[in-house]
Amino acid sequence: MKLAVLSGNAGRGWHADDLGRAARALGHDLTSWPWRVLRATVGVTIPGADVLDGMDIVLPRTMPPGSLEQVVFRMDALAQLAQRGVMVVNPPRSVEIAVDKYLALTRMEQAGLPVPATVVCQQYDQAMEAYTQLGGDVVIKPIFGSEGFGMARVRDEAAAERLLALLARMNAVLYVQRYIDHGGEDMRLMVVDGRVIAAMRRISGQWRTNVARGGRGEKMGPDPFLWDMAVRAAASCDLVVAGVDIVLDRAGKPWLLEVNAVPGWRALAPVTGVDIAEAIVQAAVERRKQA
Repeated sequence: MKLAVLSGNAGRGWHADDLGRAARALGHDLTSWPWRVLRATVGVTIPGADVLDGMDIVLPRTMPPGSLEQVVFRMDALAQLAQRGVMVVNPPRSVEIAVDKYLALTRMEQAGLPVPATVVCQQYDQAMEAYTQLGGDVVIKPIFGSEGFGMARVRDEAAAERLLALLARMNAVLYVQRYIDHGGEDMRLMVVDGRVIAAMRRISGQWRTNVARGGRGEKMGPDPFLWDMAVRAAASCDLVVAGVDIVLDRAGKPWLLEVNAVPGWRALAPVTGVDIAEAIVQAAVERRKQA
């Protein structure tokens, strides 16, 4: 089959290269493209207008920054590809759900999954009220973001006032979440096509445990309860491929923090010994065959 990866401004990167390796090993052709190559036509035929024409599968990877118009167009263009029979993994609507922390958290809560108390608002006074109601120890996050960037844990009222006032002046959505004391450890579970294929504990001396932020990973053994939580979290956002983040509080209760529609595996694969790129390609190919 013919596969394409959309990845960043250059169309390349470690994950795109790893997917290419896995696709070739399985006997498929894979090319990598930057997101900016996306072009669509309506009411006119331009030969070669879309480099993704003729592809069986498109695998979106990390999306580069862009204007609201650019991001919306990219998702719309992928949706049109899917309507024409191209297998897009993850599907555009699933990516839209998961990239929005508020919407994803709502989907998980509606599925009966445990999520931290969270207030999402647009006004400074509402955010400060949330800070107090959530116990004066919160994590303030960008509603869009990954790898722990742009997050801040706030335990001081004056610091909360300064940060939330700044964000309000920037017209940001104010996402205020109760901090779950996890002792510097969380779990990343990789779900592919309805099953957990790899999992690791991420350990750090800080409250942020992301490997990209200096945490280290250790392989996890199977845990039916946590595995089921991760699979249900991915399903709640209609994701084929998902990175699910879970923490245990000091009492041992698990909480779902986030579900990532474009998860990385650069740290996860060597820690677990699982060829995650191969699993993703195989899942996409099987779905294309069954479509």
